[in-house]
Amino acid sequence: MKIIIVGLGQTGTTLVSALSKEHYDITVVDKDRTLVDRTTDKFNVNGVTGSGASKETLLAAGADTADAIVALTPVDEINLLSCMQAKALGTRNSGARILMPDFVHEAEALKKQYSIDYFVKPKSDISEEIFRNIGMPGFMKLEGYWGDNIQIIDLNVLNDSPLAGRSLADIKHSMKLDMLVVAAIRNDKLYIPDGNFVVNPGDNLGIVVSKTDIQSSLQTLGIIKRTVKRIVIVGGGITGQYLADMLYETHKDITILEYDVHRCRELMERYPDARIAYSGGEILDVLEEEHVSEADCIISLTDNDETNLVISMYAWSCNIPSIITRVDKPEHVKLLHRVNIDITVSATELSALKMVRFIRNCEMGNSGNGIGKFYNIAGNKAEIMEFKAQSDFSALNIPFADKAFRLKKDVLVTSILREGRLIIPDGSTCIKEGDCVIITAAKHCFIRSLNGILK
Repeated sequence: MKIIIVGLGQTGTTLVSALSKEHYDITVVDKDRTLVDRTTDKFNVNGVTGSGASKETLLAAGADTADAIVALTPVDEINLLSCMQAKALGTRNSGARILMPDFVHEAEALKKQYSIDYFVKPKSDISEEIFRNIGMPGFMKLEGYWGDNIQIIDLNVLNDSPLAGRSLADIKHSMKLDMLVVAAIRNDKLYIPDGNFVVNPGDNLGIVVSKTDIQSSLQTLGIIKRTVKRIVIVGGGITGQYLADMLYETHKDITILEYDVHRCRELMERYPDARIAYSGGEILDVLEEEHVSEADCIISLTDNDETNLVISMYAWSCNIPSIITRVDKPEHVKLLHRVNIDITVSATELSALKMVRFIRNCEMGNSGNGIGKFYNIAGNKAEIMEFKAQSDFSALNIPFADKAFRLKKDVLVTSILREGRLIIPDGSTCIKEGDCVIITAAKHCFIRSLNGILK
């Protein structure tokens, strides 16, 4: 499959890194020759220097025969034009990143106008992820809703966790909840566990839970979502605005710190009941002056990873209960996790993940077997994906305990959605035509269709 990636910023580079491991034919495009050379030296990809909105550049990149183009420059208009030009030249599928609220609100109209198949909207997407995790303790993270049925929990097992020292079969039996541990990381090694797997302190678990059981599951896991009254947002840009819009309706005590005085005035008009403070001075002095140490939750959303790190370290030193940090560089995520500040959000990772899903669906074409939903879990070592069971699935109506139902190693049937009902499978469960089947698999399994889960 031939793919063109326009824009080699953090997100573009992350996407190249992910896709280059999967043997795609990739050509990268950027105006900066240094970035193109650096990327082609590091990864097995081709490179073209020039504007992604130029027909000449796109033809040099092979847009007349490409299967997909992904436009990830910092300029929305360039991304839209790149996709439009490529489709006109013959590229089959196109996906673009849009950042500005006006474009986000007009996304459906833009799809029709520019013949674009898919958008990622990182600023609004990341604000929703943050909102979901406010008040959560640092050793766990709610990764995202799966439609109306499923919640994914990323849990670091502490010494006093009720899971520690117990097998998964024992945990499932005693909890009597619709939940399943679908992946585990131990000493940087991935396990797709069965019922005999014994959980150890220090394990990182990916857990799928019925949405209706999320609160009782959290309580059973010993996880308490703290009551949050005063929230401090550092960074009043577009992401901060999306988040503040959601929080404003909950009538929380909101403080927004923003370094641009003109933006402060805009925020004051938009949120008359919130406290808006200018943060143009030394950030630690500003945090002290605004009594941030008394907050229940602090959310660092500046455009600078280093500043967000400093803010979160300060919040950690003040024992602020809920700390959420925006970071885009993987090394900074690892640094925060070393001191147990574990709730980090990354627009880069989120956008790259969604574009991987888009590419995979392009790869499946119109066969009806495409990936419905897709998440990376377990430190990007495993994937959860959804497939619709069609009549050509070779193991229809065969119980999982039957020897004729043979899964590949490191593949797990996580759950089944059947007529709106969630099924956490056991040995008597079978897949029926029309089911939405949710699979967990190690990345090396390279699952692209439902039949691909079988030996």
